[in-house]
Amino acid sequence: MSGKITNGGPITLHRNDLPDGLDLGKCVAVDTETMGLNPHRDRLCLVQLSAGDGSAHLVQIIPSEPGGKPADCPNLKRLLSDPTVLKLMHFARFDVAVLQNTLDITVAPTVCTKIAARLVRTFTDRHGLAALCRDLLGVEMSKHQQCSDWGAPELTPEQMAYAASDVLYLHALWAKLEALLIRENRRELAQACYDFLPARGRLDLLGYEEPDIFSHRA
Repeated sequence: MSGKITNGGPITLHRNDLPDGLDLGKCVAVDTETMGLNPHRDRLCLVQLSAGDGSAHLVQIIPSEPGGKPADCPNLKRLLSDPTVLKLMHFARFDVAVLQNTLDITVAPTVCTKIAARLVRTFTDRHGLAALCRDLLGVEMSKHQQCSDWGAPELTPEQMAYAASDVLYLHALWAKLEALLIRENRRELAQACYDFLPARGRLDLLGYEEPDIFSHRA
């Protein structure tokens, strides 16, 4: 069972797992916070989820002992691997890899707003979440807590607010980007990229980020 802490608003922090019976619908925004950017090396600390209703659920992944394995989280695993639940992410390549490595599941099906932006917003190189929310939704996001210590046993209200912001706007952002994909006749191509993400995550975990096996270079 998870322990629950409510952060005085639409942000709920759970210890190690989602509570039994929580229904986030068939389209869930998902993000992660880790101790670094190497999905094979760096510990998963937090998983953020939102049903697109303006609220967020944060699952703090706490090792059973220092340096030990994370506590089991069956409800979270079930949701992330459920083939009937679409997972919305930004830079899903990393999130899928770290979730698959930590939880030993296949994370699918997924959508990645960063891939979508790169397919349809070729007039710019600004594909970060903050830039997309500003340009497409008129929302200003603070990134001040991005490099804070996510492995701390107690998260600050500022950390929780930052973590929640990474999932609260993904449903609205995906609606805008999917319309652009359809308009530019690239929705099918985007889907092919999304379907490949679990395998791309496994390749990254095996060390095939560099050299890229699709590259012609020897």
